[in-house]
Amino acid sequence: MSTDTGDGPDWRRLHPRTVLVSALVTAGVVAGAAVPVTVALSGRLGYAGAIARVVAGAALLIGCTAAGDYIRWRRTRYRAGPERVDLHTGLLLVKRRSLARERIRSVDLTAHPLLRVLGLVTVRIGTGEQSGESALELDPVARAEGERLRRELLDRSAGETAGPHREGELAALDIRWIRYAPLSFAAPMLGGAAAGGVMQISDWAGAQAEVIDWVADRFRDTPLVQAVLGLLALALAAGVVGALGLWTEMWWNYRLEREPGGTLRVRRGLLTSRSLSVEEARLRGVDLVEPLGVRLAGAARVDAIATGLAQDEEARGADHHTLLPAVPRPLAQSIAAEVLREPAPPTGAPLTAHPPAARGRRLRRALTAVLVPVLVQLLLGALLTPVLLWTALGCAVAGLPLAVALALDAYRSLGHTLSGGYLVTRSGTLRRSTAALRRTGVIGWTVRQSFFQRRAGLLSVTATTAAGGGAYTAYDTDASEGLAFASEAVPGLLEPFLERTGHPGR
Repeated sequence: MSTDTGDGPDWRRLHPRTVLVSALVTAGVVAGAAVPVTVALSGRLGYAGAIARVVAGAALLIGCTAAGDYIRWRRTRYRAGPERVDLHTGLLLVKRRSLARERIRSVDLTAHPLLRVLGLVTVRIGTGEQSGESALELDPVARAEGERLRRELLDRSAGETAGPHREGELAALDIRWIRYAPLSFAAPMLGGAAAGGVMQISDWAGAQAEVIDWVADRFRDTPLVQAVLGLLALALAAGVVGALGLWTEMWWNYRLEREPGGTLRVRRGLLTSRSLSVEEARLRGVDLVEPLGVRLAGAARVDAIATGLAQDEEARGADHHTLLPAVPRPLAQSIAAEVLREPAPPTGAPLTAHPPAARGRRLRRALTAVLVPVLVQLLLGALLTPVLLWTALGCAVAGLPLAVALALDAYRSLGHTLSGGYLVTRSGTLRRSTAALRRTGVIGWTVRQSFFQRRAGLLSVTATTAAGGGAYTAYDTDASEGLAFASEAVPGLLEPFLERTGHPGR
């Protein structure tokens, strides 16, 4: 921990426009609340009195916010020294934080629309650890200063990775990729959120009953089934529009670049610009992710499996590890190879199929998930009302074929292999994941075998790593095949725990 007071020549301040940013943001919030507050007060004070009170309160709130941020700006200093990055801030409670430069794993730049207009960015310097004290945030600095810090703190020229693959731009936005946005699970979720939002807003306005009556009038002469399907179609259409808008905001201006010194940089964003960096020295592999709808369209996205990507960034957005959005699968495979500097993508290697017993396990699980609710409805229908008998029939007719199809697809998705310096595992149906993990990145193995797996001659082997999700599993492999896979992937790591007794599950 540095004991410097923060007054030396190497220390810098945040950009002085931080006060203006805080004032404008507060003004926007106040403007949004001003109308309902004015209406609420007008009944007691009259419109003139209500407006005067609201304006006075808004001015006081904006002034206090600006004053507080001015104090923060005056009391905040940072510097990037040869060995450490220091940040001092606070008035009554002074915080002095310091990060060793060799521990820094990411320097990400973010700018919402207001910051972009003012030429500012927020810089987040992270070590990739889960602790809240493992990152420093400079909010805001000038864009040029943010770029300088990013280049300086991520400079690893001495350890630059050599290879035959190209430098510079690896991928850039193709507007045709937007066709995959409605195929994700975001579309139905956004559609449901839109319907719920309409009902919530109408409730706030005291008009929920009128909205329900208006919708009922529109479908008064329509059969119930058609009315339900029509409402679902409207919600899905709203979800599709929302998914297209969300994709545009997230991936507009997208570029994936390899910079000198061995750093992969992703830049993207329409309104809020983002710049995310991954050191190749910290890269342990890639994950080819295929949600069901995207996979049926022949597309996939590429996620990084890397150490030092802050786990708490998952709270900000699950796309923090994404190097490439959903694109045609051959392109995703080629970019995966470029990222790994491999002549062929390990994620495209032929996989070892899993035994038929693994298929039986998935079929039994799927049928149980459908039949248990059906049996409960049959029992309640026999005791209470025949209506539940019909709902049980509908669930069985619709659910059983779907459950069987998903179970068979989940079995076909299972696979594992060794491809050069990588171990590859694949699993999942609603979200199929093909992970290629460098063998040198494996720090341990976990072998699980339940009672039912033991009877079927199966087990699951999990490679543990400090990168990505932390664990990558080959589910329901043949017992002897799974142990041989783990033993060959990282020789010497599993052998001390193996018993050569001739029993396949040991």
